[in-house]
Amino acid sequence: MRCISRRSFLAATAALALPASSAARAAEKENRRLNVLFLAVDDLKPNLGCYGDPIAITPNIDKLAASGVTFLRAYCQQAVCSPSRTSLLTGLRPDTTRVYDLNTHFRKTIPDVITLPQCFRQEGYHTQSFGKIYHGGLDDPASWSVKSFFPEGPQYLTEESKKIIEDIRKEHGDSRTIVQERDEKTGIPLRIKPVNPPRGPSWEAPDCADDELRDGQVAAAAIAAMRQLKDRPFFLAAGFFKPHLPFVAPKRYFDAYDKGSFTLPQYRKAPQDAPPFALTTWGELRHYSDIPDGNEPLSDEKTLELIHAYYAAASYTDAQIGRVVDELDRLGIRGNTVIVLWGDHGWHLGDHGQWCKHTNFEQAARAPLLFSAPGLPKAGARSPRLAEFVDIYPTLCDLCGVTPPPGLEGVSLVPVLRAPDRSWKKAAFSQYPRNIPGHGDGMGYSLRTERYRYTEWRIPADDGFRARELYDYDEDPLETRNLAEVPEYAGTAQGLHALLAEGWRGALPDGYTPE
Repeated sequence: MRCISRRSFLAATAALALPASSAARAAEKENRRLNVLFLAVDDLKPNLGCYGDPIAITPNIDKLAASGVTFLRAYCQQAVCSPSRTSLLTGLRPDTTRVYDLNTHFRKTIPDVITLPQCFRQEGYHTQSFGKIYHGGLDDPASWSVKSFFPEGPQYLTEESKKIIEDIRKEHGDSRTIVQERDEKTGIPLRIKPVNPPRGPSWEAPDCADDELRDGQVAAAAIAAMRQLKDRPFFLAAGFFKPHLPFVAPKRYFDAYDKGSFTLPQYRKAPQDAPPFALTTWGELRHYSDIPDGNEPLSDEKTLELIHAYYAAASYTDAQIGRVVDELDRLGIRGNTVIVLWGDHGWHLGDHGQWCKHTNFEQAARAPLLFSAPGLPKAGARSPRLAEFVDIYPTLCDLCGVTPPPGLEGVSLVPVLRAPDRSWKKAAFSQYPRNIPGHGDGMGYSLRTERYRYTEWRIPADDGFRARELYDYDEDPLETRNLAEVPEYAGTAQGLHALLAEGWRGALPDGYTPE
């Protein structure tokens, strides 16, 4: 099939797609442009009511989903904060940004890139950030019209937790992030060395008001800015910290759940025949004072305790999202605003014996993605099509009539927003670096089709792979067995190997090629 450009593709599928120009023309009739409310949630997995979770208390996110389109199969490009956010906000994949860790600013590796908010800023939008949008210590002033807002609320509020931290500080000393390199022109940190501060317990339920904690302050600041900017085109990014560890939320969000409703994960072992380096020892969680060191597993009691706390922290953030979205209605600008909500990656809650993220498994790579926009014909739709976080940048540009820079490595999801069940891309791609014993630094390249996940663990120095994984979600939704070397799956593995080798361009929707 002849390849056509992104713009020609959208024009050719006008019956199925919502053209950016129509949205822009509608806004111009009212002499105003579509706003963007950009909602980021740290470590939020799709354990939400709108994703079918019967336990989750997330009425505000569910209400948002009912007004737009929910992507059931959305995937980050690397399941850890900074690489995922960098990829999303630049529209480029990790091997292009060369950001694989929490230490490196993308302005060191791709200094002239135009970020998503920067693109909107250049088109006359007021762009402003609240909370965690870029990873901590690596903000990007060029993206924003004014200085970013970072709340000063404490991590913990109870005296018990404060004492634990103080005792650790006395024994081991305090620590702060160290700036190792700065940009000579702008002075922004290009390379940092995060040093873990004293950590208290993995969760806490203080009896406090929402605004005593950081996410309540993020919501309040975003609302205040919205009131000031209601008559100007804006791109407001509100980044919520919870449910990132520690799972701290006001007590009433814990009390809203029946502890007896939580159950242990169905499958708590490594997949049969999976390479050991595909898993982690979840060091992020082990920093906390109530978690055992080394490779010791968690007790059933602690597992259920943490699951409860994760849900409570997610419900707390859901309430803050509700405050911000409701303000759009009060100001009368909801009908002129595109809303996108995303979690930066998934999170293991004891499945495979894993916690945190840092893997290529489904629970780490899959995350929520919701769009609500004026003119979408199927409010409340749930799309089973594959979406990637690099797609968010071109999608927002299309919806708002903003011209994106060349070279983006995602595709606009507008055709799927218009027709959620239409055919779309063949695969979504993720990756995660890992030390491979006996070989050194390696990379796990993973693709997800609508049925399979296929991963190759490669050594970049010689481009050979040392292990591979294949999971069939139709037959084995819990990833209990690696099928890569099973004879009956040899043909499937070979086909997926070829698709992985072809890369993301080979998985684009038929007839679509990036500009």
